[in-house]
Amino acid sequence: MKVLLIFAILLQSLAAVAQLMPEKRVFPENDTSKMYTVAGERHGLGFFPKVKYSHVRYEASPALTFDKFHSADVVYTYMRRFAETYPDLVEFYQVTESFEGRPIYQMTLTNKKTGKATDKPGAFFEGNRHSGEVTSTESVLWLMQYLLVGYGKDDVVTKLLDKNTIYLRPINNPDGHNLYMHTAQANRSTVRPFDEDGDGLLDEDGRIDLNGDGKTLRMRYKDPKGDYVKDPRDPQGRLMKFVGEGKGDYKVVQEGLDQDGDGKIAEDGIGGLDLHRNYPENWRPIKEATGHGWTQGYSGQYPLSEIETRAVVLFLLANPNIYVVNSMDTSVPMHLRPPSTSKSEDRMYPEDLKWYKLFDEIGKSITGYERAGDVYNDYSNGNLSPLFGHGPDFGYFYYGAIWYGDELWNNGRTKDDLNGDGIKDELDQYIWDEKENDGLGFTPWTPFNHPTLGEVEIGGWDPKFFTQNAPSKHLEPWAKNEALFNLEMIRHLPELEWADAEVKQIKAYKGDSVDYRVRIAYKNVGKLPTALKQAHLVKIVKPDRLDIQFTGDLSNLADGKAQYKILDNTLSQPRMGGGRGMQGVAPAPSNSFFKEVGFADGESTNAGEFRIRVYHAGSLGLKATLTTTRAGQLKEKEINIR
Repeated sequence: MKVLLIFAILLQSLAAVAQLMPEKRVFPENDTSKMYTVAGERHGLGFFPKVKYSHVRYEASPALTFDKFHSADVVYTYMRRFAETYPDLVEFYQVTESFEGRPIYQMTLTNKKTGKATDKPGAFFEGNRHSGEVTSTESVLWLMQYLLVGYGKDDVVTKLLDKNTIYLRPINNPDGHNLYMHTAQANRSTVRPFDEDGDGLLDEDGRIDLNGDGKTLRMRYKDPKGDYVKDPRDPQGRLMKFVGEGKGDYKVVQEGLDQDGDGKIAEDGIGGLDLHRNYPENWRPIKEATGHGWTQGYSGQYPLSEIETRAVVLFLLANPNIYVVNSMDTSVPMHLRPPSTSKSEDRMYPEDLKWYKLFDEIGKSITGYERAGDVYNDYSNGNLSPLFGHGPDFGYFYYGAIWYGDELWNNGRTKDDLNGDGIKDELDQYIWDEKENDGLGFTPWTPFNHPTLGEVEIGGWDPKFFTQNAPSKHLEPWAKNEALFNLEMIRHLPELEWADAEVKQIKAYKGDSVDYRVRIAYKNVGKLPTALKQAHLVKIVKPDRLDIQFTGDLSNLADGKAQYKILDNTLSQPRMGGGRGMQGVAPAPSNSFFKEVGFADGESTNAGEFRIRVYHAGSLGLKATLTTTRAGQLKEKEINIR
């Protein structure tokens, strides 16, 4: 009886524990339903037919290739494989969870045998901040494989991973990524419900794939108040020419329905908040009370209101060894950098700006992009349009790093005038599509009986794998070239070596006391300085610091006198109760000292110098180490003073 009672209590306990344990969640991309359901309460559709695209690989193959895009599950499969194959180089971990509860994964690459990841100069590369801009994911994945496969075979790669740390986050918006890859929806943001059109309703009027072809294209229909005509230059009738309201015979709109009865179609779909307007530097609200100040659409309720942006910023602040960043989007294409609210020369230190301008030119030489420069002037083609809460501004002005927000893919636009009419326009895109892409980028206009508009035609450019991202057969050059630019930025990181130390006798005294000047030098054999000037200004980095521990005959003095004395306060002693550089209450009773020595330019030598008086006969030496925030550390160097 007693045994049965104990057994019953045990069963009840196990049942209670089981209720407390969370069930393993099955997300819609992996369930057996034919519909994909989006989390969050909204006034419009939150479920859509599932779609599988020929441009996407949904099952991991034995080898990672870039002839197709990869679903999030496949990306994570390869990351896990890399972690298992290269345990001495890889840490694979979850950073946080997304709005819908999906894990956001990241990988740290460095040779663990050559030191801690945080003790080395760092680089951070992020893809897929915007849900549909999946070319950026592939570029991060391409770089990941290139570094790991090349380690031990390629001298450049081997040195990079021995001396540096590379943090890779291929998908920072897994909710948006999965919606994009598994449905016809083509949103840019996360899936958090948002009122895009300001009518008080959330996501009430999104795109709809009316004809079930797996795409949300465009609709054109006859209208006496139309603003488009068929462009007479295109005999096939594909190209529509805007001529102004009431001057045409066609309307051209997004494929869908006017679900909220406001006369507009598909103006408020899933989500809408822009992660690239949500950074804290120069953030502006969507609305402000006076009507006279600057605002920024889609910026979020407050800076870092969105989990995905917050996860990036908090990680970077917790890892200030990171020096170069590229958080990539699509599809201009352009090497895009700060500032976002002013001209470069107006706000940036000249010594920092020169590095950005150098990387602009390096980037164009590698990728072939025609454009590189700041957001405010160059991105807007000289229109001087500000963007607020923008990543590049956070990266430089707040974080003091080299930060790019590059745009990959060219929207199908060509560099050349392919038909010789003196204009590079949509007609050239048609020619390129037919010649280089088997004509798959454009869907011919096809009749459809619309429930409210009547007879329409549905067609146009593929919004996912032509307009927003490269067709999969053209993917790899875009992913590869951008990755090679990021690799080149890594190669410019600072690199430290000890230089020769100098011990010089200044003056000798009776009684065997001698004054010395000691100069301890180190080299930055890398190209970038040990920190940008902006990083020092905002106190993201600490000055390079020599830590010195005196050694020798320190405890066996016959007369009990001190062995040495630091002259003229040329060295400082750490304070009790304080860490590096902090003020405490009293000198620590030790032979430990330090000296802050500023920062070392690239390909230069920097040094710390002090004067010391050594008493009595006997030996005195020191062990020096060098600590920096962004250039790494130098291990002990022993120096004999006498």
